[in-house]
Amino acid sequence: MTNTSQPKPKKLPNRAHNNALTRPMRKWFPLFMGPMTAAFIIGFVWPFIQGIYLSFCKFRTVSDAEFVGFSNYPKAFEDASFMRSFWYTALFAIVSLVIINVLAFAVALALTREIKGSSIFRTVFFMPNLIGGIVLGYIWSMIFDGILSRFGTSILENKDWGFWGLIILIAWQQIGYMMIIYIAGLNAIPDDLLEAAEIDGANRWQSLFRVIIPNVMPSITICTFLSLTNGFKLFDQNLALTEGKPIDMIDLEPVKQTEMLALNIYNTFYGSNTAARGTAQAKAVMFFILVAGLSLAQLSFTRKREVQQ
Repeated sequence: MTNTSQPKPKKLPNRAHNNALTRPMRKWFPLFMGPMTAAFIIGFVWPFIQGIYLSFCKFRTVSDAEFVGFSNYPKAFEDASFMRSFWYTALFAIVSLVIINVLAFAVALALTREIKGSSIFRTVFFMPNLIGGIVLGYIWSMIFDGILSRFGTSILENKDWGFWGLIILIAWQQIGYMMIIYIAGLNAIPDDLLEAAEIDGANRWQSLFRVIIPNVMPSITICTFLSLTNGFKLFDQNLALTEGKPIDMIDLEPVKQTEMLALNIYNTFYGSNTAARGTAQAKAVMFFILVAGLSLAQLSFTRKREVQQ
């Protein structure tokens, strides 16, 4: 005779059991998270709030800050060098974003095709990312000057050479890092999808644009975010490679032609005119709002195009 009785369902842990498990976590939570939270507040939250306040002040040091309202913000927009650096940085961020991601994706696609020595190539492409930006800037300045000296010029004398020099430098440094992210995304694509596309008669380009790229959108989201923010925040490479030179006169004011936003804020704050530090702080606040806004917009735009596997 067949036993038709249903098996007894497993008993779920009761509330007392759950409390027994979470009690040690609640007990030791302040010990482990307390120092980290305190360091985060002291090292980031408080300086960030103080920086916003100082953007409304006239000061030479933090202790002598005098509240002046919104007067620093119009001064920032009246600065010809600030507006020049804004458009220069925007152009640089767009060009570097496209070049870095296209080349990184192409290299990642090639290195996932089971070619000999792919591990060595991955290591070689990633190595430039381990070198500091200041060091890279000085190395590439010597390389560029060695080449351009044959034509009687220097990277510090031509703004176009300075722009493309920065593009080459940042691409050489970051392509390997983005390549690793793209390789992880490519390896996560199920083989069944690629096989189904091949059976349906899709060629390489159709498989690329209709199968591979849609399924690699999470990696594209990450790499686009990193490329965009790094392009706007670039500082040490800009300082070491060109220092913002050459300098042209615009409305009787010296304006550095290859100076990016971060370097412009730095030069304003630590320049000879210490009374402009409030203006520099206002520039920094607007710089933060710009980068944060663009990053959130980009994340929202690319995440909507991600495919759920």
